[in-house]
Amino acid sequence: MKRYLYLSAFLILFYTSCVNNSNSNKQSVDMSSETSKNILLQDWGTPFGTPPFDQIKSEDYLPAFEAALKIHDQEIAEIINNPSPANFKNTIVALELSGQKLKRLQHLFSAVESANTDDTLKATSKKIQPELAAHYDKITMNQKLFDRINSVYQQKEALQLDAEDQKLLAETYKNFVRSGVNLPKDKQDRLKEINKSLASLQQTFNDNLLAETNDFELYVTDKKDLGNMPKQAIDAAAEEAQKRGHKTGWSFTLQRPSIYPFLDYSPNRALREKIFNGYANRGNNNNAHDNKKVLEKIVQLRTEKAHLLGYDNFAQYVLTENMAEKPENVYKLLNQIWEPALKTAKKDKNDLAQTMKNDGVNDEFQASDWRYYVRKIREQKYNFDENVTKPYFEVNAVRDGAFLLAHKLFGLKFKKMNLATWHNDQQVFEVTDTTGKHIGILYMDFFARPSKRGGAWMNELRMQSNVDNKFVSPIVTTNFNFPAPTKSMPSLLSFSQAQTVFHEFGHALHGLLSNVKYASLSGTNVPRDFVEFPSQVMENWMSHPDMLKLYAKHYKTGKIIPQDLIDKMNAANGFNEGFRSVEYLAASFLDMDWHTLNDTLPRKTLDFEKQAMQKIGLIKEIIPRYRSTYYAHIFGGGYAAGYYSYLWSEVLDADTFDAFVKSGDVFNPELARRYKQLVSSGGTKPAMQLYKEFLGREPKIDALLKKKGFD
Repeated sequence: MKRYLYLSAFLILFYTSCVNNSNSNKQSVDMSSETSKNILLQDWGTPFGTPPFDQIKSEDYLPAFEAALKIHDQEIAEIINNPSPANFKNTIVALELSGQKLKRLQHLFSAVESANTDDTLKATSKKIQPELAAHYDKITMNQKLFDRINSVYQQKEALQLDAEDQKLLAETYKNFVRSGVNLPKDKQDRLKEINKSLASLQQTFNDNLLAETNDFELYVTDKKDLGNMPKQAIDAAAEEAQKRGHKTGWSFTLQRPSIYPFLDYSPNRALREKIFNGYANRGNNNNAHDNKKVLEKIVQLRTEKAHLLGYDNFAQYVLTENMAEKPENVYKLLNQIWEPALKTAKKDKNDLAQTMKNDGVNDEFQASDWRYYVRKIREQKYNFDENVTKPYFEVNAVRDGAFLLAHKLFGLKFKKMNLATWHNDQQVFEVTDTTGKHIGILYMDFFARPSKRGGAWMNELRMQSNVDNKFVSPIVTTNFNFPAPTKSMPSLLSFSQAQTVFHEFGHALHGLLSNVKYASLSGTNVPRDFVEFPSQVMENWMSHPDMLKLYAKHYKTGKIIPQDLIDKMNAANGFNEGFRSVEYLAASFLDMDWHTLNDTLPRKTLDFEKQAMQKIGLIKEIIPRYRSTYYAHIFGGGYAAGYYSYLWSEVLDADTFDAFVKSGDVFNPELARRYKQLVSSGGTKPAMQLYKEFLGREPKIDALLKKKGFD
């Protein structure tokens, strides 16, 4: 899976909890002339305020952070020491608007460090993450500041605020309480220590995972071991071998564009097992990059944090802010899908094992055999070879398909811009409406490289806002790990990779279409189990025949993908749904099990994971989509007790697209108008309220069960 880094202005502001700010009012900012010249702290004067990446050096970030933290301290001190009585504008809005330089810097650094890191950026992140945790704790545990917030909050009924102002006030008050402002000093001090430690540990987890992923190499010298692998993958492996110092042969890595073709096509079972185990044991090799002790400590600290804040476990703490509300509701949803998914997966496993026997292989079927025989069954049973469809999914054509969909649904247009980027692979587009009015800027970074973490995700470099009628347009990025073009081939995508383009583009639209007052309530600043809805719903259009015929054109001939190939593709992709659901659900159960622990007793990672999987009856031929030691979503990102969100949102996306289909027009203008209203509202209303305003009712699970073939 994909997408998991969503840094919102509000989450940045209330990102953790910490210390008393008694010295803030004494602080003055004395920026040295050298620091004041730092490009990251200046007004950029660039088109639409885009970052001048061509002028920014990795060494600029740390001094910029140090200066921006001081500036923010002074701004907070001014709010606290305002002699006027606290009111909505001088306290709540002032707090919302404080720290602009720091927020801009955090958004930018997070995006670049995850997509194009280097040793300097890694070192900066290691140093600054604990400092940022302490900084925001210093704000959210400041009693004087909270007294002003509380004073305004207690007047909320008499203030006659509009709905969005009320929401901002409620969220501000709640986040201070959730960050520990009402705790006694000794518990606050402990919470500060925990937050700093968690920030360091999560960075270590991610660094270890990137190192483990980059260090692995499967070097192949016999062409027979490549089987009928697509030319694109073979060429990429040959280029990788040369990069790694080999004069001949092919090198395969744990990056998905490399490992997946090998698992799909290599007839060499021993080599398939070797690369599969390399992937499945990242962070679990008892070396300098081992993640077991790291994640075990993260779990203990999160549980202790939950206890300090009055919750039995970390999942309870997290879920009070989500649509699911409590762990019992998450487990109920997961179990509702688990039984039919596991039943289907077991049946598929038997079919795959029989196919392997038919190949003359009498050994026991293993997890590393799964992808290879799925491909074979798709070819034999469905007469489908994914290599036949890939020429219709050239990466730029898929991108243009997503743009076309946004135009048909929302009237958006995309114009390519010649602006500075953080890597030369990046593309930049200005987004406008049908009248030519500027909407925002979209960056797209498509290809895998060692400096980029795995998966796919979206960032917001700047969030939309409109305080005092000063409209600030959004700047968003989408990031992928697709195979780069080779000397002889463009980048051709698989079906699932093409889905990923539409998925991340859905996140981008969530940010771009935002039309609210406050940045902290804009775009993707919604509950974790709602944020995936606007992205996942786009995947439904990607594979619908009415949409495919508009963009899926052969990169050589320009011919539209034929209907018979669409039928084969959709039928073949329906096969293996049991596996996809089971590996995802297993990871979701694992996440919840780690975060519903009610005590801080030490756990052994492998023992805990084994017991969790035995409890749900996971078959040994399938491993969780993410095993604990490389589960970056929950131990290195923001999805702790939240990986279930994709399934929760999948109920919404299937239900939504079903409404379009039943209307007789998958581009239904009225439904698109109402859906745009939902997306543009950000977090200004409860997620369920937004959904009910859109479709006039609560979501139903029926469409999802039918879509998965489990009804």
